Amino acid sequence: MMTSVYRDMFALCATVLLYFMSVSHSAPLSCEDLLRPLDQLEPGPMEGRWALVAGSFRDPAALEALKRRDSVTVDFYNSSETSNYAYTQINRVGDKCQYYLPLNIAIEGSTLTFDVRDNVNFTGTFLHTSCPDCAVMHLEIEELRKNKSLDLYLISRRREVGPKEMEEYKAQLECLKLPPPVVMDPTKELCPEQTPSEPAAAQTGEKTEEQTA
Repeated sequence: MMTSVYRDMFALCATVLLYFMSVSHSAPLSCEDLLRPLDQLEPGPMEGRWALVAGSFRDPAALEALKRRDSVTVDFYNSSETSNYAYTQINRVGDKCQYYLPLNIAIEGSTLTFDVRDNVNFTGTFLHTSCPDCAVMHLEIEELRKNKSLDLYLISRRREVGPKEMEEYKAQLECLKLPPPVVMDPTKELCPEQTPSEPAAAQTGEKTEEQTA
């Protein structure tokens, strides 16, 4: 009799435990958690080549520009000319590759400050993500006498991510009230890396949004 009571108690406790475990796993993250910046950005793991998986922009023109890109590649590397890091981007449009000149980056905590024109404030923050080989880059672009623009990029060492990872990114967009993302076609070819002797095919003097789209 006593054994039966303990068995029933154990079954009840196990049922309650499983219930709370399922609730904790199914409960969606709050916007505060989804938009939490990294405590400290470590440049080392960011170095190297990344492929743009998806992106969204507050500026409709920039969003349309991204739709015309077949693929986008970004590189973070330690600049030999300065003590800071640098960022470069390559866009593929059809059979043409657009190589942009490097932008120097100053890193403070989890914030990136891009060295662009004097009349542009261009800052970025990396947000937490559950994707192990991804980075979610939140960019704010403020030009003199113009409205502030907001971008959110999902970049990865892979060309595409899993459904749960994409859903997390889309939830971050909803928290920022940004439009649905442009998801890049993973079958489209990436541009080859540019050798130091090759001239840049595109200059940083173009629209800032174009360089990050």
